[in-house]
Amino acid sequence: MNNFLLLPIIIPFFFGMFLIFNQKRIAYQRIITMLGLILAIICALSLVYKVYLDGPQTVTFGSWPAPFGITMVSDMVSALLVTTTLVLAFFIVWYGFESIGKERERFFYYPGVMFIITGVNGAFTTGDIFNLFVFFEVLLMASYLLIVLGGEKAQLRESIKYILVNVLSSALFVITVAFLYSVVGTLSMADISLKIAEIKQPGIITVIAVMFLMVFGMKAAIFPLYFWLPSAYSAPPIPVLALFGALLTKVGVYAIMRTYTLFFTHDLAYTHELLLILSIITIIAGCIGALAHFDVKQIIIYNIVIAVGVILFGVAQMNQIGLEGAMFYLVHDMIIKAALFMLIGLVIYVTGTTNLRKMGGLMKTYPALGWFYLIAAFGLAGVPPLSGFVGKLLIVQGGFQAGNIWTSIFILASSLVVLLSVMRIFIYAFWGEQGQVSNQVNKKVYNRMFFPTMLLVFISILYGVGTEWLTPLMEDAAKILVDPSIYTDAVMKGGN
Repeated sequence: MNNFLLLPIIIPFFFGMFLIFNQKRIAYQRIITMLGLILAIICALSLVYKVYLDGPQTVTFGSWPAPFGITMVSDMVSALLVTTTLVLAFFIVWYGFESIGKERERFFYYPGVMFIITGVNGAFTTGDIFNLFVFFEVLLMASYLLIVLGGEKAQLRESIKYILVNVLSSALFVITVAFLYSVVGTLSMADISLKIAEIKQPGIITVIAVMFLMVFGMKAAIFPLYFWLPSAYSAPPIPVLALFGALLTKVGVYAIMRTYTLFFTHDLAYTHELLLILSIITIIAGCIGALAHFDVKQIIIYNIVIAVGVILFGVAQMNQIGLEGAMFYLVHDMIIKAALFMLIGLVIYVTGTTNLRKMGGLMKTYPALGWFYLIAAFGLAGVPPLSGFVGKLLIVQGGFQAGNIWTSIFILASSLVVLLSVMRIFIYAFWGEQGQVSNQVNKKVYNRMFFPTMLLVFISILYGVGTEWLTPLMEDAAKILVDPSIYTDAVMKGGN
């Protein structure tokens, strides 16, 4: 029993409840939120260290023996993602002090952020498939609040689509879990893995695997289920967009990664080949969208779709190198997407528009913003030694090792499209003649938004340069994904 692993979930939850009160006192809301996030980050970092030393940590509620009780499991995959989530939330909330608007701050913005983190961290940590659904619903309910917060026409319009899609996917999730339970008779993810291994994944389990891919694919925004994402994500203000873009689709990606390495590992020729094909088509769809738009938000949003495809391509290889690359790239993409959305938020603030055709010449007046955007753009594209390079290189190596030569070369080629899409923003917004400039720019407000953004870009640089120190952690995560017995033994024997 190790209750410590629950703290990164419990702390945001309880602080979120405190924040429901005294809504009008913005200073109270800000201080309590930042304090809660700092405490949770310290606990998460300690948990990463504990997992690295002692292996996966588990706790089963009510002192029930596994698999009868609800189990929470923190392995290296979970611990890294939980820590990344909390760090990004800290910087996004800090950035939002000047950009979210006081009216939103007074209307449950901070409780919404804390509850969405509760759901995300719970989904990363749970060892029970139905509990995964519960935590999905927690983060979705908080996201319903954040997407409409402010009540602008575009937000209200797009929220209807967003809520409808998620209600349908949640209903399909419950149905799929019911089908799985009717076959294996358990909800414990470790026990499901053992039961499916015993019956050698008959056809009905493969059907359920495809249903899970549909459920999680809709939440992760894979082809053709990504149709809702570009317009829905462009509606809320930048801090909410940064939170959604960095975290929400990654929970769907994690769910696919977990189930397709823990449960559905006995019919790879069908399930993982399907995953590989969908990942490639997802990348193509994302590339087309990123090149077709002249709206800065849409370009980065479609790059979310591209990254989802790249990560799932690594998962589809089902080898140590590919899965290690998928973990490297998943954490990289969470960091770099948050940084890029914060950077384009600054661009929108100083220009007053999201239209690239109306921008220009910002390098003369905001050179630091231009150079930091360029670094983040290179990091997104995987230019060495920045953060995207190692993950993509390992994914491609995993593809070569699995015999997927041409699709691996395609992954490399997609980096050029990613680079082109983000460099268009740099060329249009920062070079050329002076374009549109907002007359409401406050230099102090700009500086207070720029500082956390700058620090997050520095973190992305350190993530790329410090690969050597992070490799042992990523190798531990990949071992868990490659060898399900490590996970199942930790749960069934009570962990550490």
